Amino acid sequence: MERYLILDDGTVFKGEGFGAKNTTTGEVVFTTGMTGYQEAVTDQSYANQILVFTNPLIGNYGVNLDDYESLEPDCKGVICREVARVSTNWRKQDSFPHFLEQMNIPGISGIDTRALTKKLREHGTMKGSIIDATDNLEHAFDQLHATVLSDRLVAQVSTTKPYPNPGNKHNIVLVDYGSKHSILRELAARDCNTIVLPYTATAEDILRLKPDGVLLSNGPGDPEVMKDAVEMIKEVEKHLPVFGICLGHQLLALANGAKTFKMKFGHRGFNHPVREIATGRITFTSQNHGYAVDPASIDNTQLIVTHKEINDGTVEGIRHKYYPAFSVQFHPDAAPGPSDAVDIFDDFMHMIDIKKGEKTNA
Repeated sequence: MERYLILDDGTVFKGEGFGAKNTTTGEVVFTTGMTGYQEAVTDQSYANQILVFTNPLIGNYGVNLDDYESLEPDCKGVICREVARVSTNWRKQDSFPHFLEQMNIPGISGIDTRALTKKLREHGTMKGSIIDATDNLEHAFDQLHATVLSDRLVAQVSTTKPYPNPGNKHNIVLVDYGSKHSILRELAARDCNTIVLPYTATAEDILRLKPDGVLLSNGPGDPEVMKDAVEMIKEVEKHLPVFGICLGHQLLALANGAKTFKMKFGHRGFNHPVREIATGRITFTSQNHGYAVDPASIDNTQLIVTHKEINDGTVEGIRHKYYPAFSVQFHPDAAPGPSDAVDIFDDFMHMIDIKKGEKTNA
């Protein structure tokens, strides 16, 4: 089954289709991860995006229930050099092509992903469509150019109703902007009693639950459109420890007067080296973001930069000077990726313990 990948600059790539059979349009981005294709596709931060895998072969170990990061992914498509015809692994429960078919996500293989990735690095992310070879190319380009990709994606991926993830220790509110299951796994590993709230949660909604801390999750889209979330964070950080991850990191920055910007091609993969400024410690991190905090905008705020990306100097972590609030741009929960930074969840637990101690002694 022949398919085409078309880009809004007029480029056409010819390949073979797999997965779902529908036509799709989205923002074409690339990830440098060598494994973890299932976690990547089910990460809701990839909502409305067509994902290019730079690793030449994907699908070789199949998929399984344990590695879902969401049960209803909103990734728009998959592009790879080669998809495995046979997958083998003791954990395998399904093949990757069949999984994509069930999730209604089209794929295209046989693409020169090195040339495509080079184009995206040079020109930045761009709109693209995966279409059947039988479709009219001129009409497909007209439709591609007419399609407007929304940055208001959080409503599409957030839970609509609160739900619990029970535990016996700290009471945590997780605000779901498109949260990965791996964040809940890390909280569960620390026996946290977690309540997951929709992205629409107000400060009043959170404070009436009397949690010990609040975690702002990852998610897709432009953080600057999340005005209500920013106002909520401004109030909550005055009362409770706050920890932000990825989009949550950007929202914490905006709530404290910093600014964000859209990156040329973003950070996606799990080989991004990050330096902790206070200790000089370097960790390899899992990342998936197309926006970042503007470092020049932090100077006149009550924030300090705690982490930086070694390759390009991107702000990877911030902390409030006076409130118990901090955030990181990368994923300490990994999935996929190295677990070098997982102890940041322990830092959050320690921050909560200190805050609770202050209340007890007051």
